[in-house]
Amino acid sequence: QVQLVESGGGLVQPGGSLNLSCAASENIFSINVMGWYRQAPGKQRELVARRPRYGSRIYADSVRDRFIVSVDNAKNTVYLHMNNLKPEDTAVYYCNAEQRGYNYWGQGTQVTVSS
Repeated sequence: QVQLVESGGGLVQPGGSLNLSCAASENIFSINVMGWYRQAPGKQRELVARRPRYGSRIYADSVRDRFIVSVDNAKNTVYLHMNNLKPEDTAVYYCNAEQRGYNYWGQGTQVTVSS
């Protein structure tokens, strides 16, 4: 079982930046897919960014060119670097791991973009 712990959420003004972290209990390099999802109030959870073990990273159209997912294998941590944040980015952000046919989720971290 993969355990995930997110951190780094908070309140930021429009146009600002925020970095989220997700620490995994297993070697990140061995996990098939690491990803970030978000869920805004009254909306379904949606994909933000997806980083497969092999292949290209995928970003939602709404965040492409603003968000970047990166990995530190030595720390077993995946990051979501968020730039030029907009009020519509406000949501609970969840880290996800796809491994051995299972989906694992972190507890979520709140990101609020407001002036």
